[in-house]
Amino acid sequence: MIFVKRFFSTFLAASILFTGSVQTVQAAMISSAQVAESAFSTAGDQDRARIVTALSRQDVQAALIEKGIDPAQARSRVASLTDEEASAMATQIENAPAGSGIIGAIVLVFLVLLLTDILGFTKVYPFTRSIR
Repeated sequence: MIFVKRFFSTFLAASILFTGSVQTVQAAMISSAQVAESAFSTAGDQDRARIVTALSRQDVQAALIEKGIDPAQARSRVASLTDEEASAMATQIENAPAGSGIIGAIVLVFLVLLLTDILGFTKVYPFTRSIR
């Protein structure tokens, strides 16, 4: 019983102590022009349009369907992207050369397997020697 009273007293003292440290918040009026500008950003809309154009290509839609993704759902997800995400994705789509990702992936897998062979975790390549 004494433990409960002591705990309650400590809790009440801490609550009273922290009541005075409430932070104040200041708000200001914003104009309707600022609201309209943030709601309809032209750059973000243009980036989303470029992504949707890329998704509308026949080969891309076939690849999406092959992977089990509904193209309409992909377009709805593009619409929900933030401006920064849409800009980054549009930049990646424009700068990525077609088919170059597969060579990079193959080199990465080769290097990872080579490293694991050297460290002695796997034995894939006969020309490596384990350090173990």
